[in-house]
Amino acid sequence: MRHTISVLVENKFGVLTRVAGLFSGRGYNIDSLNVAPTHDPSASRMTIVTHGDESTLEQIVKQLNKLPDVLKVQDFRENEYVDRELVLVKVSVDAKARAEVMQITDIFRAKIVDVQPKTLTIEITGNESKVEKFVNLMNTFGIVELTRTGKVAMPRK
Repeated sequence: MRHTISVLVENKFGVLTRVAGLFSGRGYNIDSLNVAPTHDPSASRMTIVTHGDESTLEQIVKQLNKLPDVLKVQDFRENEYVDRELVLVKVSVDAKARAEVMQITDIFRAKIVDVQPKTLTIEITGNESKVEKFVNLMNTFGIVELTRTGKVAMPRK
């Protein structure tokens, strides 16, 4: 089962290493990890997506809470949070495919951020489902390169 965990940490040297070390040291895998400062420059928020059953998740949360620079840990339950991901995808296009890729980009409310003679670079943001559907459609044209930010999430309340 996939879990999204939000970890508020002190914005200090080595915190990311300690959190990543906790996961690797116990054999837990991180599917995605996003870290950035919050509105308070002394704190950063980590959004971690991982797999595991309820007991594994409980262990992860307990271990995270024991780390010295961790301020708050939240396990986001289904429908209790809003999440988004940013993807940049470079798609191979010829004269015929260009119009179709542009039309699909419009339908998904994505944005073309670079135009080259044989490629289009597209920025798409949204939840994981929307992003995956778009990427699958772009696969039919030929993805040259792709990069993802990983999930960022905030509680609804």
